[in-house]
Amino acid sequence: MAKDRSREPASGEPAATPTGGTPQSGRRSQRLRLRAAWMYHVEEMTQSAIAEALGVGRVTVVRLLSDAQALHEVRISLSRDIAELTALERALERRFGIGEAVVAPLSSPAADPTLPIGAATGRTLSDMLRPGMRIGVGWGRTLISALNAIDERPLPGLAVVSMLGGIAKVLQYNPADFAWQLSRLLQADCFLIPAPAVVDGPDTKRALIERCGLGEIFDLGRALDAVLMSVGGMGPDNTSFGFGYFSEADRRSLLAAGAVGDLLYQFYDIDGVVLDHPVNARVMAVPCDSIRAAPVRILTSGGPGKVDAMLGAIRLARPTVLITDEATAASLLELAGNGPAS
Repeated sequence: MAKDRSREPASGEPAATPTGGTPQSGRRSQRLRLRAAWMYHVEEMTQSAIAEALGVGRVTVVRLLSDAQALHEVRISLSRDIAELTALERALERRFGIGEAVVAPLSSPAADPTLPIGAATGRTLSDMLRPGMRIGVGWGRTLISALNAIDERPLPGLAVVSMLGGIAKVLQYNPADFAWQLSRLLQADCFLIPAPAVVDGPDTKRALIERCGLGEIFDLGRALDAVLMSVGGMGPDNTSFGFGYFSEADRRSLLAAGAVGDLLYQFYDIDGVVLDHPVNARVMAVPCDSIRAAPVRILTSGGPGKVDAMLGAIRLARPTVLITDEATAASLLELAGNGPAS
């Protein structure tokens, strides 16, 4: 019997969850239903295998499949656009060993993916945040655009930790901006690194950490429940270069050393190895090896100029959640080919 796994009923309006709940819990339930229905009806996985893949009990899987049918999300055919996005998400999860991939649709192949990815990031973050969590955050246009999609609500005990310095230099965008704006939305505590994002050398960096009380903030950055990061590319207009944090000479030197992108201004190669480069020694940021210690690691970015950067970042950060656009998702899978995922 052929079946449809459309995410919405025929009216085009999102279905309410059978048990009600908050907007973020409703979105999460809808996404779980879709994934369970896809795995069961398309991939022909057993209910036990689905339970293991989604991290839920088998009874929950049975309920998800039943709810999908009751809400008419399982029908005769599957919307082609939804099918393609879901197939890309599952392909990314399998190829890179990611717990959850979220692929944002584009209005056209030439569309700027920042806003769609930002919206998907905001919704995903809203769904996973809980009271008492410590979340470390980066910055960038994608994360700033995510703010509009985050549910404004108090989360008692939540701590937002900026993983990159930057408050000493005022620009149109500042590495501290996203952290404090997110904390304001959620009425959370906010911890900033009170130092520039980039200093003049490793001796200054060491002195600031050891003698100026920054060690406590860096220790906090090593004990996070979740991290949220966007990826920087190597083009002259990308954030780290376009806003003047690094010079054109720095950019050329990094490219010559094999850099494909940066996480928190730490530049790495296509294999996800942080470069032994003077620029990296000047950055006031939580080290990438500390990022990997967080149980939840959300990586979000996209665009045609960031495919190499995204692949390297996946290999470096080993995200548990990946958020990108449909064109970048397809390019990532093509670029990775049969090579190592990490």
